[in-house]
Amino acid sequence: MSKVLLLMVVALTLILTPAFAADEIRVGSINDLTGATSDVGKDAALGVRECVTFINDSGGINGKKIKLFLYDYGYRVPEAITIYKRFRDQDKIQLLLQWGTGDTEALSPTVNKDQMVTISDSLSGHLCDPKKTPYNFIYSTDYSTNARAALSSWYDKVWLKSDKWKKEREAGKKPKLVCFYMFASPYASAPIKAIKDQAAILGIEVAKDQDVALTALDAKSQVLAAKGEGATVIWHGNTTMSVATAVKDAYALKLEADHIINNWGFDMNLVRMTQQAGEGVIGAASCAFFGMDVPMMDKIVEYAKKVNPGVPAEKRDVRTVQGWLKVSLGAAGLAGADKKGKIDGPTIKAALESLKDWYPFDTKNALGVGPYTITDTDHRPTPVASLYTIKDGKIVLFDKINMKEKFGAEKWASWLGW
Repeated sequence: MSKVLLLMVVALTLILTPAFAADEIRVGSINDLTGATSDVGKDAALGVRECVTFINDSGGINGKKIKLFLYDYGYRVPEAITIYKRFRDQDKIQLLLQWGTGDTEALSPTVNKDQMVTISDSLSGHLCDPKKTPYNFIYSTDYSTNARAALSSWYDKVWLKSDKWKKEREAGKKPKLVCFYMFASPYASAPIKAIKDQAAILGIEVAKDQDVALTALDAKSQVLAAKGEGATVIWHGNTTMSVATAVKDAYALKLEADHIINNWGFDMNLVRMTQQAGEGVIGAASCAFFGMDVPMMDKIVEYAKKVNPGVPAEKRDVRTVQGWLKVSLGAAGLAGADKKGKIDGPTIKAALESLKDWYPFDTKNALGVGPYTITDTDHRPTPVASLYTIKDGKIVLFDKINMKEKFGAEKWASWLGW
């Protein structure tokens, strides 16, 4: 090769190869801003960017700034795979933040082969067994734990104690569960096996599931079917918009059943959309809601105004806080790896698996969660599920239930990976 040609090749390589600063850490984030779960995805993405900005303003990861690559995939699995390949091959990310259950589970074999630590908004229990998915992590109770906890708490505090079901109890009737969710959605269907198992443990009958689309604007036929089954409790596995549709239709059609909801279907938007129909519903939550009086909330509110001043505070929700929780867990793994002198997949993984009694930002009760403990045999960070209810148009704490303590360590261990 001539000297001139060699110089041209070198120059072209410099142009096409991204320039990476030695004092930056590259994080990729896949988000749903336009797809079927964008009703909750947009707010979560705001929280991710705002938390990264806060960390960088506070000195970064041991002095290294985070460079965030955030893309919308429209809740399409093939698009997520394409984005991940760009993150890995072009952007050279060191940590992946993911969104949906379908794409996270589809990419799981690849990220585990690539040794790419992945923290997802999918809290699917299928991603929590490190024997099967060693590089997948979650930042809260998984969907199956949420479902088990919600059903158990409803049974203990509502079915067994409320006047509403007194006649049924005295008549010796068993409560009956109906599950509302989109059958084809990996997210919505993820905890169905677990909640039906929990129903069997509690002696609750299970009636026919009802298929409700994530984008449903009408659920009257499903509500009437549940009414015909004599349902006493409905589990909602979808996101907020379709859950609100079902709750409103149940109220209009006088379905007397109570409602329990997975975390992505329970938020302030549900309160606004359902109004009177939503009174008394019970939902799981990954963390405190936007504006609640917990440590670090002042920073969340401050950075919401600073980074995205065009989004009114009243439009913010728990999803913003979830974004902070996800990033803070990732930052803990990055910081631990950096202290070991090597920010790569195995070192980040080891750092996360060494977290014991951890709180976000090393601040007790920050974001309303913790303590978390993650090990190399169990990636579920906590057995404690937080359940809230809507009372007088406000979201208030309903119950905190430690599923490991309530049902025993042996059964808790057996639920790993569900």
